Amino acid sequence: MKKQLVILASLGLLSSTTLLGCAQGGTPEAQTGNVEAVGESTGQTDTTSTSASGEMGTLNIVANGEDFVRQGFVSKDGWNITFDHVYVNLAAIDAYQTDPPYDAQAGGEIKGQEKVSLSEAKTVDLAQGDENAEPILVAQVPAPPGQYNALSWKMTKANSGPASGYPLVMIGTAEKDGETVNFTLKLDEEMTFSCGEFVGDERKGFVKPGDAGELEATFHFDHIFGDGSAPPDDEINTGALGFEPLANLATDGEVNMDMGQLQQALSESEYRQLQEIMPSLGHVGEGHCHQSESV
Repeated sequence: MKKQLVILASLGLLSSTTLLGCAQGGTPEAQTGNVEAVGESTGQTDTTSTSASGEMGTLNIVANGEDFVRQGFVSKDGWNITFDHVYVNLAAIDAYQTDPPYDAQAGGEIKGQEKVSLSEAKTVDLAQGDENAEPILVAQVPAPPGQYNALSWKMTKANSGPASGYPLVMIGTAEKDGETVNFTLKLDEEMTFSCGEFVGDERKGFVKPGDAGELEATFHFDHIFGDGSAPPDDEINTGALGFEPLANLATDGEVNMDMGQLQQALSESEYRQLQEIMPSLGHVGEGHCHQSESV
């Protein structure tokens, strides 16, 4: 797995014991006792408690598919994969100040002294922008000052837009030895991710009065396809499906399937492997998340 250290605390896919790791609509006012976190698309608000100190800050919540999505990569079985779009539908995003810190390995409910929420679902394209693009801004929410060291979110089926009916849609091209496969993979597993502190080159989640902090939900797509730059016996490759099983399903150079179709077309072991991989997709940087099927 590429050791790019960037983290977000909690959206990452299948059994309940598995570990993983825009602009806001309107201008909410800081209030004594409550603060409104405003959803970008509709202005829908959530209420959370404020600190007694008064002045609020801002928490920017971003989503990051890393260089694997922005720049492309080689799968464990030698396919050069590039993405045109990677649509992820995010819902029920909550950021917390927790003491003691949340233990993603132990799992369970996150209990924080402060919490800011964005309940309005939003579909983001992790492949948006050029190869050097910054992570995608999901929302900006007013937040009491302090360190937000836990993050949770849900991947749910989008009600409309390019990912309608699915939590995750990947569209791209894979090439190997002169063969080209255009793919659209529509994965319909809904998941909830609960994550601790972001792990990366720098710590994140710090909000100061009148200033902005940032938290990141990170997605590791090398977990699905493997990483050709890593040794074959590396954990990132031994657990990954790769792209070859999908390429074998191509008709006239194209694969366009949802999970139901993949279940019918892949071997039983290949489909089971894909299912087992999905819960490890979500991270906070390199930090792991606890994943649950319940949404």
